[in-house]
Amino acid sequence: MLDGARGLAKGFWTTLRHAAQPPLTVPYPEVKRRLPPAFRGRHRLYRHEDGLERCIGCELCAAACPSSAIYVQAADNDPAHPVSTGERYAAIYEINMIRCIFCGFCEEACPVDAIRLGPEYELADFDRATFVYTKQMLLEPEKYAPRRQYHADVDQQDPQLRREIPDDLDLGEVYRTHRPLGAPITAPPDQTHHPLA
Repeated sequence: MLDGARGLAKGFWTTLRHAAQPPLTVPYPEVKRRLPPAFRGRHRLYRHEDGLERCIGCELCAAACPSSAIYVQAADNDPAHPVSTGERYAAIYEINMIRCIFCGFCEEACPVDAIRLGPEYELADFDRATFVYTKQMLLEPEKYAPRRQYHADVDQQDPQLRREIPDDLDLGEVYRTHRPLGAPITAPPDQTHHPLA
């Protein structure tokens, strides 16, 4: 009986202690809380600084997805007008956001850091078709994402939170050194012999 009274008193004390504190209410949606750096929101595909797509069409993100929400169809790069840095690129890249569980496995599986989960979390809409994100919607959400699902104030790229890969570990840069299919083998001016020749 004494243990029951002690437990009851401890519970009341906890309630009284927290009742004296000011409320932590945030007036959402006018004010939005700052999200932690590890938050996983809407996906986004990235490009290199020169405009070439980071995605090389390897389909590892689709293979890693436990809910089969990602569909990638790869195509060979045209050596004269490459789309990405690798021999291939993603001709079709789609994510069915209704199936996505925001686990982040696609981000972890990507060898060139092409896909990342960003801070956008307001993804409600009325039309099911708007939840199938195409490649254009993922590359340039500010232009092509559904209006109800894109919020510029949330989806800003904060330089403090961006998880950039250092230049010496960036496999996207490693893929730049590979020769696309059908491209002529040429040696740089400082080399007399090309390693692939």
